[in-house]
Amino acid sequence: METGSFELEPRPIRVSDEVLTDLRNRLQSTRWPVDAGNDDGFYGVSRSYLEELVDYWVNEFDWRKAERAINAYEHYQVNIDGVPVHFMRKPGVGPNPVPLILSHGWPWTFWHWSKVIDPLSDPGAFGGDPAEAFDVIVPSLPGFGFSTPLPNNPDMNFWKIADLWHSLMTDTLGYTKYAAAGCDVGALVTGQLGHKYRDELYAIHIGSALKLNFFNGDRAWDFSGGRPIPDNIPESIRLKILEFDRRFASHLAVHVLGPGTLAYGLSDSPAGMLAWILERWAKWSDNKGNVENVFSKDDILTHATIYWVNNAIETSMRIYANNNRYPWTPDHDRWPVIEAPTGITFVGYENPPGITTANRVQNFLESDRAAWYNHVNVTAHEHGGHFIPWEIPDQWVDDLRRTFRGRR
Repeated sequence: METGSFELEPRPIRVSDEVLTDLRNRLQSTRWPVDAGNDDGFYGVSRSYLEELVDYWVNEFDWRKAERAINAYEHYQVNIDGVPVHFMRKPGVGPNPVPLILSHGWPWTFWHWSKVIDPLSDPGAFGGDPAEAFDVIVPSLPGFGFSTPLPNNPDMNFWKIADLWHSLMTDTLGYTKYAAAGCDVGALVTGQLGHKYRDELYAIHIGSALKLNFFNGDRAWDFSGGRPIPDNIPESIRLKILEFDRRFASHLAVHVLGPGTLAYGLSDSPAGMLAWILERWAKWSDNKGNVENVFSKDDILTHATIYWVNNAIETSMRIYANNNRYPWTPDHDRWPVIEAPTGITFVGYENPPGITTANRVQNFLESDRAAWYNHVNVTAHEHGGHFIPWEIPDQWVDDLRRTFRGRR
């Protein structure tokens, strides 16, 4: 399909005044816990900062301003096999733009890709080569953002999303071949595309590089897989292991074992929902101890409002449980498992214990994960955290472009 023949009618994002009024009323009626002795955040998000954010949400945050920024791009709503799918689009500006689908993670929204859409679609406007332009498609994962409600698909997981994405790109949008990229859960979606649909992909680019069976097994809720910390290791590495466990343990355990129970509180209280996802943004980003070094208050509340107004917290969290409940199984027995040419971006804040940025690539190449991928471009950056295209957008764009050179 040529870019100029895009036939769908755009539907700008518009949240009703009634929904925004209800949000304001709920925020103003928040019943706060005491939170004694938590100035250091040992017990979780501190009440003082959360109160500050909630006050800003009520009195200063301007959703309509955020909505206008979002609507600077094209937005579409389609139905794929009974699943509602929203996507944002920026047409490519160049002689032959390649279609590129970008998959986000949790607690991401489609808007976490907003810093890279323009340079990917119009590289000439950013000092790049117009021949490297992409026609950028950014969907909300099913059950996330505006790809809601999701009442008839309680089993949605990453490999089922990959099938939906392939249908979106080939059947709905008419592309015969396309590119894909993703981070977090979106990296698993993208990896599954590279596994199952290799012949219809130019290449893929991902952040991190998990095995596609990462969520399989009885202890998927335990980041350590139940392995004890080894004896006789340097204290610095032991502390790093403990820090990694603390960073991810509660998140994985609750989302795999009981996301629905948590959702009753978070679907009813916007302050509670904000606290849960804020903790992830704060713990997972390379923010040097202050989340606002990466996400301003307006950024935080734009993403949080996207979750709230769509009542997306339960259906988005459930993807973890479904990744485990409906295990990934291979579609072929060839190696590498992901046959599509694969670019990988690693970031310093997620260096494994005992591994530095200088030896991160070599560490990956020597690991049992490397054999899973037809890796063609592996890069490690000193800075940046989990939200790579938001935190280090220029480096992400450069890495991705390298992956696709010579593969268009």
